[in-house]
Amino acid sequence: MAAENELNSLLEGQARKLQAILESAVDAIITIDDGGLITTVNPAAARLFGYQLEEFVGRNVHFLMPEPYHSEHDGYIHNYRTTGRKRIIGIGREVTGRRRDGSLFPMHLAVSEFEMDERTYFTGIIHDLSASKATEMALRQAQKMEALGQLTGGIAHDFNNLLTVILGNLEMLEGQLTTPLQRELATEALEAAELGARLTARLLAFSRRSLLEPEVVNLNSFVLGLTDMLHRTLGATIYLSNTLAPNLWSTRVDPSQVESAIVNLAVNARDAMAEGGRLIIETANARVEAQQSDELDGLAPGDYVRLSVSDTGTGMPEQVRDRAFEPFFTTKPQGRGTGLGLSMIYGFAKQSGGHSAIYSEPGRGTTVSIYLPRYQAPAPEKQSGEETGLPAGTGEIVLAVEDDDRLRKLTVSRLSQLGYEVLPAASGHEALSILSSGAKVDLLFTDIVMPGGLSGYELSSRVRKLYPDIRILLTSGFAEELAREQPMADEQLRILRKPYRQAELAAAVSDALRR
Repeated sequence: MAAENELNSLLEGQARKLQAILESAVDAIITIDDGGLITTVNPAAARLFGYQLEEFVGRNVHFLMPEPYHSEHDGYIHNYRTTGRKRIIGIGREVTGRRRDGSLFPMHLAVSEFEMDERTYFTGIIHDLSASKATEMALRQAQKMEALGQLTGGIAHDFNNLLTVILGNLEMLEGQLTTPLQRELATEALEAAELGARLTARLLAFSRRSLLEPEVVNLNSFVLGLTDMLHRTLGATIYLSNTLAPNLWSTRVDPSQVESAIVNLAVNARDAMAEGGRLIIETANARVEAQQSDELDGLAPGDYVRLSVSDTGTGMPEQVRDRAFEPFFTTKPQGRGTGLGLSMIYGFAKQSGGHSAIYSEPGRGTTVSIYLPRYQAPAPEKQSGEETGLPAGTGEIVLAVEDDDRLRKLTVSRLSQLGYEVLPAASGHEALSILSSGAKVDLLFTDIVMPGGLSGYELSSRVRKLYPDIRILLTSGFAEELAREQPMADEQLRILRKPYRQAELAAAVSDALRR
């Protein structure tokens, strides 16, 4: 009797131990009999599939499976029992599960069998793969965006070279024109080339190939400047309107990021209004008080400029709204969205010392607001009217390094017209050869991206070591190398961004020589 009591006590202890393991297990554990009916289940399974524990026992396990596995499951067990052919048992594989709400999710299923009371049972351990699959998808999206960014950056580099040639030759030709019609045609061509430059800058901003280059700006001008393009993008079914503060404060931000944010928000709003609707872009001066700080994620009290984009679309439920700024989170179908647009806007706002917030209700639309710090110092006034003159040289010698033949020829002409003596070089090695020959040079003006194994940064570094008295001015139409060559970027070398006008070239060269 004592032995029997000891045995019963041991069995009870083992049962409690097994129950404790089942209840504490992170993965779902389900046991079925040889007919496919569930006999035991742990709490993790209830959480994973969305059922109560009592809803499992006695039901055929195939109710947790989508088709075709739902209909074919009992056949799998029968085939195994009669032929011994294994599909999952003792092997494990990735399969798809079905939750109570009908949603499907990836999971890894490992199954083992055991005998008890002359019956065969199967225990399945289920590991949810949703998080790992999401990580894999995010990595693929990141790789895709990286490849897209490299492609865009390469195209932009070549395109900006072409635009620089077009702008430069048009400007030089403009001075030779004699009739109003000729000057009007030249002006239209210059404006078209500058539009191409702005479009290229937006491409670089979208693909995250541009460094932040903050300027003092008025957001109203960006909204007005993008209106025509947004009308074409949004289509005829969406009514676009602006509500712009008449005395809007200035803010210091990267203009390309502002444009990117407005366009991204407008496109998101368009996608949320498949049947049409209204899109309103609003600017306002906003004073954040101390009691508002918590509502705006700890944004420091003070003066801000608020840019808001509102739509009358489908809106977001709370669980979507709370994750909207997460990188790679998107509710759009696969292939329709990267999930990076809002996260880039959030990052841009935070990096600029501000904040971004979303207000949305299902069926009542969405408003995304960006808070940017007010710039307290007065914005520099731009000179209006015709230019009265450009900073000119007095015979200083400029070593101009450019691998593009047409652009190099144009650069020589433009610098000569400004009063400089120019030594042209097609590569960094040729430039070093000119310097080593004893030629006197006051300024090195070099492109950054060049073939031949010697970039503009590397050339500048060598020149600084060998000829420390030579001033340096860089130029580029491709932004990625600015981030890649961080040691040189830390030296704060002046960079003239392609394409540039004659006035910008004159000012940059004059400024570099004075440093």
